[in-house]
Amino acid sequence: MSTLLRDKPSQEISGFLDRLGHTLTRQPYYHAGGWLAFFVLLVAMQWRTGEFSFGISLANELINVAFYIVVVYINLLYLFPAYLKKGQYWTYLLLLLAISFVFTPLKLVLKYVLFTKAGGLQEDILNNLYAYFFSTFLVAGLSTVGKIMVDWIVLNRKKVKTENETMQSELRFLKSQINPHFLFNTLNSLYALTLKKDDKAPDIVIKLSEMMRYMLYECNEPRVPLRKEINYLRNYLDLERLRQRKGIDIQLEVSGAVTDQMVAPLMFIPFLENSFKHGVNAAINDGFVKASLHAEDRSVRFIIENSKGSIMPSQVHGNRPSGGIGLVNVRRRLDLLYPNAYELEIKESPATYAVHLSLKL
Repeated sequence: MSTLLRDKPSQEISGFLDRLGHTLTRQPYYHAGGWLAFFVLLVAMQWRTGEFSFGISLANELINVAFYIVVVYINLLYLFPAYLKKGQYWTYLLLLLAISFVFTPLKLVLKYVLFTKAGGLQEDILNNLYAYFFSTFLVAGLSTVGKIMVDWIVLNRKKVKTENETMQSELRFLKSQINPHFLFNTLNSLYALTLKKDDKAPDIVIKLSEMMRYMLYECNEPRVPLRKEINYLRNYLDLERLRQRKGIDIQLEVSGAVTDQMVAPLMFIPFLENSFKHGVNAAINDGFVKASLHAEDRSVRFIIENSKGSIMPSQVHGNRPSGGIGLVNVRRRLDLLYPNAYELEIKESPATYAVHLSLKL
């Protein structure tokens, strides 16, 4: 529960930023809002100087913004995609200077004619021709910077969305490889027991139903309580004890404080499946599977060791693929779910096979 509470602020911030980016990259909203804010700022700055009345300031900056809009959209709709995005930087720069040279005089002539009674404004125009040109070029240049930033936001959001969709798709595929393998093995054992009318069959059905309920209804979440995952492992081992021959030593030791830690579902079961598949086959007289799980507030350590016979798994299974998700897919799932937050170590000897997995939660 505390993990969920700790993650909630970061999830809310991430959601807010995503919504903000989505809104800001919708052209009608951010263009209209940006121009309105820019216009109000220009009017306020000029009126504050006290050189002209509010009406003159309003009309003057309205003309300025109108010409800025023309220059900016020529830049964004034509120059930017036709030259800058294609790497023609010098051509783009020269054309940007050219439109500034063309539209600045047009704007100044219009203002000079319209504001004949505002002598101070006409004088300002004549004395600051270079400043007017530079302001037009600067606004056009800033629009280029803004376009680059907006394109980056859109591209980054699409990239994150694609990565998340890819990761979720891979995780669903990997989980689908886990569940059918376990069900296939268990149903085979159940079928054999029912043929023999063995009294163990009803117990297997109950355990199997509990595990299927967990897989179907609990494992759809990205994280599940650690205690439920441990209960699932215990059910699995109880089921294996029912269907394994006598003399097989099966153990699971849980230590530490199992409180409200959250882990990825079905993360440990592939190692157990692999241990039973290769560690207690008919070629091993006294097979064993010994697992231990130690839980701490922010980490989990899982160790499993099993016996290993002299006959290779391919010989036991008649040179047929044995199924299961395999270590490659286990590592892939760990890379997706716990990037740079896990350690997986495999130790093998002539008689035993051991896996050490540490997760940072």
